[in-house]
Amino acid sequence: MKAISRAIERFCQKHRKFGVPRLMLYIVFISAAVFVIHQMDRTQTLLAFLIFDPDLILRGQVWRLLTWLFLPLNNNIFFTAIMLYFYYFIGSTLEREWGAAKFTVYYIFGVILNIIYGFLIRYLFMVVPYIVPNFINLSMFFAFAVLFPDHRILLFFIIPIKIKWLAIVDACFFAYSIITEMIFGYVVMALLPIVALLNFFIICGSDMRAGLRPLRANASPNTINYKKAAKKARREDKSRPYRHKCAVCGKTDVDSPDAEFRYCSRCNGYHCYCLDHINNHIHFQ
Repeated sequence: MKAISRAIERFCQKHRKFGVPRLMLYIVFISAAVFVIHQMDRTQTLLAFLIFDPDLILRGQVWRLLTWLFLPLNNNIFFTAIMLYFYYFIGSTLEREWGAAKFTVYYIFGVILNIIYGFLIRYLFMVVPYIVPNFINLSMFFAFAVLFPDHRILLFFIIPIKIKWLAIVDACFFAYSIITEMIFGYVVMALLPIVALLNFFIICGSDMRAGLRPLRANASPNTINYKKAAKKARREDKSRPYRHKCAVCGKTDVDSPDAEFRYCSRCNGYHCYCLDHINNHIHFQ
């Protein structure tokens, strides 16, 4: 998993323009539209047209590879609205932190794992699994909690709660889903949360290791020796005419003498960023 995680990080670093900006906004918007239409569809024709079915996909209905992502959570409009709002909030925040490339890879990777799982179950055990997007979307809470464990949100727009506690509740829901499905004999459905967790551990493994890495004694988690970093950067390339260069946009203190630069404490090694990108870049691991 560590090798895959590093390969994904390198890919996102090299292909910064890859990805779909505001991806979660589109997913939430389409999901809301499907929910509204579903409420008016008494014959359940829409759901039958959208669900994942390997047999029908191989017969040419290829849209089913993606349309299952927009299946309604349930028939409760209040619960659905709350969950779609949280999905958008978490997804858009992750995109700002990671960049559109990594967030798109995260989501696509989760979709591909579910599709592979669906085909394997169908043709190895002759069962058609009812694949839903809930666990892919809920796994984003774990990624958010790794990056911002102490961030507070208003649960139901009223109750302030730290995201790390919400992630624990999310983990309990995953465990409950796995255990209950196992008890009732639905082993195929019990493995769906595990597939979503596999996606989380592969993509977010480096972020988890960085968060769990013990800090040096008497050192703040966000401190870095700025003078030492600048001196090391100059020593690595004495021929360059600048002292600081942004690792994202390439801006230097020569062509932008009024610009300020900082070194990121979460990146491995010394990597310099301008103020526009110090909080908006993909971390070197």
